Amino acid sequence: MKPILVILLALAFGAVIAMAVRQDRQRKRLLRAWAHSHDFAMHEGRCDGWEHEYPAFKLFERGRHRHSSLHLDGEVDGRRVRCLDYRFTTGSGKNRRVHRHGLVIMDTGTPVLPLRIRREHVFDRVGEFMGFDDIDFESAEFSRRFHVSGPDRKWAYDIIHPETMDYLMTTPSVAVEFGHGEIMVNRNGSLSGHGCQEDLRVVRKLLELVPSDVLAQLRGEST
Repeated sequence: MKPILVILLALAFGAVIAMAVRQDRQRKRLLRAWAHSHDFAMHEGRCDGWEHEYPAFKLFERGRHRHSSLHLDGEVDGRRVRCLDYRFTTGSGKNRRVHRHGLVIMDTGTPVLPLRIRREHVFDRVGEFMGFDDIDFESAEFSRRFHVSGPDRKWAYDIIHPETMDYLMTTPSVAVEFGHGEIMVNRNGSLSGHGCQEDLRVVRKLLELVPSDVLAQLRGEST
């Protein structure tokens, strides 16, 4: 390779890195502004061990080097909320990949059961062929567009009623997980202030759509 070409490639690579650094600094400035405007505390720096705090969330079991590079802590509607700039690694060598996710986790304030809701993808068709089926619903359109899985089908049918289906089909492409006492919205890509705002709206709406009598039963209350 000619020296001039090597120099040009090095300059181009340096420019790409510099632009990425500037964009990340701008993203963090906007996150600080969002956190300040919503009375959230922003904690910068690596934090791991989220799989121990939220053991029901399957996302926290994936890959290695699992950690958040920063996270926000706050309260909405009297419930604790956390927003994580989360990442983990899969593969090695040329196949190594860092997965980045913006997560919004809200305490439900009441017991719930684990459940995962995400958009269908092509590999789900392969899984169905091999017998790894998800939970299907009366709405063929919803079942075609969403992959729903969890240990308790009744819980899935109780909370994913027609109004919930209609709402989910109008939301951005995010994944939702219920834990034991929390709900998480998972967006591909780095955490952003806009993403926090949008996903916070999603978790609040989904909790609002859970029938009160279903939650009362989980709390052991008579209805």
